[in-house]
Amino acid sequence: MKLLVVLDNEAVQALGDAAHPKHRRMIGLVQVVAHRKRRALDVALVVPTAVRVEAGWDRAGAVWASVNRLGVMDEVLGPGQANFAAQIRSATGVSVAGAHLGAVVQASKADRVTVLTSDPGDAASVAGGRPVNVIRI
Repeated sequence: MKLLVVLDNEAVQALGDAAHPKHRRMIGLVQVVAHRKRRALDVALVVPTAVRVEAGWDRAGAVWASVNRLGVMDEVLGPGQANFAAQIRSATGVSVAGAHLGAVVQASKADRVTVLTSDPGDAASVAGGRPVNVIRI
Protein backbone atom coordinates (compact mmCIF):
# COMPACT_ATOMS: atom_id res chain seq x y z
CA MET A 1 0.00 0.00 0.00
CA LYS A 2 1.41 3.37 -1.03
CA LEU A 3 0.91 6.45 1.15
CA LEU A 4 1.42 10.00 -0.09
CA VAL A 5 1.92 12.77 2.50
CA VAL A 6 1.57 16.32 1.13
CA LEU A 7 2.69 19.49 2.92
CA ASP A 8 0.85 22.80 2.66
CA ASN A 9 2.26 26.32 3.08
CA GLU A 10 2.09 26.59 6.86
CA ALA A 11 3.42 23.07 7.29
CA VAL A 12 6.51 24.10 5.33
CA GLN A 13 6.84 27.37 7.25
CA ALA A 14 6.57 25.49 10.55
CA LEU A 15 9.31 23.07 9.50
CA GLY A 16 11.64 25.87 8.48
CA ASP A 17 11.30 28.07 11.57
CA ALA A 18 12.20 26.67 14.99
CA ALA A 19 10.36 29.62 16.58
CA HIS A 20 7.11 28.80 14.75
CA PRO A 21 4.41 27.71 17.24
CA LYS A 22 3.77 24.54 15.21
CA HIS A 23 7.42 23.61 14.61
CA ARG A 24 7.59 20.79 17.17
CA ARG A 25 4.33 19.26 15.93
CA MET A 26 5.59 19.27 12.34
CA ILE A 27 8.92 17.75 13.29
CA GLY A 28 7.03 14.99 15.12
CA LEU A 29 4.79 14.32 12.12
CA VAL A 30 7.75 14.18 9.73
CA GLN A 31 9.54 11.81 12.11
CA VAL A 32 6.52 9.47 11.97
CA VAL A 33 6.78 9.46 8.17
CA ALA A 34 10.53 8.81 8.35
CA HIS A 35 9.94 5.93 10.77
CA ARG A 36 7.47 4.35 8.34
CA LYS A 37 9.99 4.70 5.53
CA ARG A 38 12.64 2.95 7.65
CA ARG A 39 10.18 0.07 8.14
CA ALA A 40 10.19 -0.25 4.33
CA LEU A 41 6.65 1.04 3.93
CA ASP A 42 5.93 2.79 0.63
CA VAL A 43 5.60 6.39 1.85
CA ALA A 44 6.34 9.56 -0.10
CA LEU A 45 6.59 12.96 1.60
CA VAL A 46 6.11 15.73 -0.98
CA VAL A 47 5.67 19.46 -1.32
CA PRO A 48 4.05 20.97 -4.40
CA THR A 49 6.58 23.42 -5.84
CA ALA A 50 4.01 26.26 -5.84
CA VAL A 51 3.56 25.66 -2.10
CA ARG A 52 7.33 25.72 -1.61
CA VAL A 53 7.54 29.06 -3.42
CA GLU A 54 4.64 30.53 -1.43
CA ALA A 55 6.29 29.41 1.82
CA GLY A 56 9.66 30.86 0.77
CA TRP A 57 11.54 27.56 0.84
CA ASP A 58 14.68 28.13 -1.19
CA ARG A 59 16.50 24.79 -1.15
CA ALA A 60 19.78 26.66 -1.76
CA GLY A 61 19.28 28.87 1.30
CA ALA A 62 21.36 28.04 4.38
CA VAL A 63 18.35 28.63 6.62
CA TRP A 64 16.60 25.64 5.00
CA ALA A 65 19.53 23.19 5.28
CA SER A 66 17.95 21.12 8.07
CA VAL A 67 14.60 20.91 6.25
CA ASN A 68 16.37 19.81 3.06
CA ARG A 69 17.64 16.74 4.95
CA LEU A 70 14.10 15.54 5.78
CA GLY A 71 13.62 13.82 2.44
CA VAL A 72 10.73 15.99 1.25
CA MET A 73 10.48 15.63 -2.53
CA ASP A 74 9.30 18.35 -4.90
CA GLU A 75 6.10 17.72 -6.82
CA VAL A 76 6.66 19.84 -9.93
CA LEU A 77 3.91 21.84 -11.60
CA GLY A 78 4.29 20.64 -15.18
CA PRO A 79 2.10 21.60 -18.13
CA GLY A 80 -0.64 18.98 -17.61
CA GLN A 81 -0.79 19.52 -13.88
CA ALA A 82 -0.85 23.31 -14.42
CA ASN A 83 -4.01 22.95 -16.51
CA PHE A 84 -5.57 20.79 -13.82
CA ALA A 85 -4.54 23.26 -11.09
CA ALA A 86 -6.02 26.14 -13.10
CA GLN A 87 -9.34 24.28 -13.25
CA ILE A 88 -9.25 23.68 -9.49
CA ARG A 89 -8.42 27.34 -8.83
CA SER A 90 -11.29 28.50 -11.05
CA ALA A 91 -13.74 26.12 -9.38
CA THR A 92 -12.73 26.76 -5.76
CA GLY A 93 -11.06 30.19 -5.63
CA VAL A 94 -8.07 28.87 -3.65
CA SER A 95 -4.55 30.23 -4.09
CA VAL A 96 -2.25 28.97 -6.83
CA ALA A 97 -0.41 26.93 -4.21
CA GLY A 98 -3.69 25.46 -2.94
CA ALA A 99 -4.71 24.57 -6.48
CA HIS A 100 -1.35 22.89 -7.09
CA LEU A 101 -1.80 20.93 -3.86
CA GLY A 102 -5.23 19.83 -5.11
CA ALA A 103 -3.79 18.74 -8.45
CA VAL A 104 -1.16 16.66 -6.65
CA VAL A 105 -3.79 15.02 -4.43
CA GLN A 106 -6.21 14.28 -7.27
CA ALA A 107 -3.56 12.98 -9.68
CA SER A 108 -1.84 10.74 -7.14
CA LYS A 109 -1.72 7.00 -7.76
CA ALA A 110 -1.21 6.38 -4.02
CA ASP A 111 -3.68 4.19 -2.17
CA ARG A 112 -3.92 6.75 0.65
CA VAL A 113 -3.26 10.48 0.70
CA THR A 114 -2.63 12.58 3.79
CA VAL A 115 -2.38 16.37 3.77
CA LEU A 116 -0.62 18.19 6.61
CA THR A 117 -2.31 21.59 6.72
CA SER A 118 -3.42 24.51 8.82
CA ASP A 119 -6.57 24.84 6.69
CA PRO A 120 -8.51 21.57 6.58
CA GLY A 121 -11.39 23.21 4.70
CA ASP A 122 -9.19 24.21 1.77
CA ALA A 123 -7.48 20.84 1.70
CA ALA A 124 -10.83 19.05 1.53
CA SER A 125 -12.23 21.43 -1.09
CA VAL A 126 -9.35 20.87 -3.53
CA ALA A 127 -9.38 17.07 -3.15
CA GLY A 128 -12.19 16.82 -5.69
CA GLY A 129 -14.06 14.11 -3.82
CA ARG A 130 -10.99 11.94 -3.36
CA PRO A 131 -10.82 10.49 0.15
CA VAL A 132 -8.01 12.35 1.94
CA ASN A 133 -6.79 12.12 5.49
CA VAL A 134 -6.43 15.77 6.52
CA ILE A 135 -4.24 16.35 9.57
CA ARG A 136 -4.52 19.82 11.05
CA ILE A 137 -1.17 21.09 12.24
